[in-house]
Amino acid sequence: VSKEVNCTLERAYKFRIYPDAEQEELIQKTFGCVRFVYNHYLDKRIELYKTETKTLGYNACSSDLTELKKQITWLKEVDATALQSSLKDLDFAYQNFFRRVKQGGCNAGFPNFKSKHNHYKAYKAKMNISLGDDFVKLPKLGAVSCRVSKQIEGRILSAYAL
Repeated sequence: VSKEVNCTLERAYKFRIYPDAEQEELIQKTFGCVRFVYNHYLDKRIELYKTETKTLGYNACSSDLTELKKQITWLKEVDATALQSSLKDLDFAYQNFFRRVKQGGCNAGFPNFKSKHNHYKAYKAKMNISLGDDFVKLPKLGAVSCRVSKQIEGRILSAYAL
């Protein structure tokens, strides 16, 4: 008896975007908000771990993020999935931290804070992404002009803005 398995490959494509001035400003705001959320919850997790040797999980941080967005209104201006992805990245960094602690690493330090002066800035968008002939539609940004050099196969799962 043979069984046919439907395997789909995930592919990555890289396209250069050409945002206008408004879109560029929103991209820069998103970089700042993603960095702020990451650093805010990293600080909370470090303090909780130092005082009670407990940690906050992704779900606790995610539900607290909705409360934080009510207090800090400029967090509402950017894409919510980018902020959630930042929390996922932080959770992944913390899992690596605990793995190093369990292995007895003497240099098992906490994850690093994100710096404003680092030249590598990125965020990940996850929903409502589509590609046209000469544009890509991203959440909160709308249609951003881009140079499409290859035909996309399959569906778009996420987009990184670098």
